[in-house]
Amino acid sequence: MNRIMNSTTSPIESAMTKSRTRLQKMILSAMLIALGTAGSLMPFATFPIGPSRCAPLQAVINVLGGVLLGPEYAVINAFLISLLRNLMGSGTLLAFPGSMIGALLAGLMFRWFHKDWLAVLGEFTGTGLIGAMTAYPFARWLMGSTPAAVYFFVVPFMISSGVGSIAAFLLLRILRRAKLIRPLVRRI
Repeated sequence: MNRIMNSTTSPIESAMTKSRTRLQKMILSAMLIALGTAGSLMPFATFPIGPSRCAPLQAVINVLGGVLLGPEYAVINAFLISLLRNLMGSGTLLAFPGSMIGALLAGLMFRWFHKDWLAVLGEFTGTGLIGAMTAYPFARWLMGSTPAAVYFFVVPFMISSGVGSIAAFLLLRILRRAKLIRPLVRRI
């Protein structure tokens, strides 16, 4: 009997659950944005390679955001972290294409397949390869830098996203084994 009552929810209960989930997503999103922004100010969390400033923590945040919040929130988080890093002088314009494409692919891969390792692969491919190649026009036309080739940023972006993606995968494994997380995106 109790099971039957719980399976049918009123429209008010449904709306309250949806509002609660949205609030949880916004809070987690704000925490990830704060972590990514603060992390860019720590000297050990970023390192320069050529004209780019590599931030493996961004890859961790992209994967966590993609898995826990979904692609929409992950992309918004990546954009806001990149914007704040640039406003504070701790980032470059190259942060935008790399982080946003990586976050999008991490979120989409997890949404489609529900596998953490595919979210990691999405981040690595999105930031390390696609984001690196889209950084070329940013560097050439917006920053006035003339990189040698379209593939100029691939190695630094792959190093950064590779380190961060592996760290995110290990963190997700630890959190899942401890039963501390469940994706909020599945609750919608």
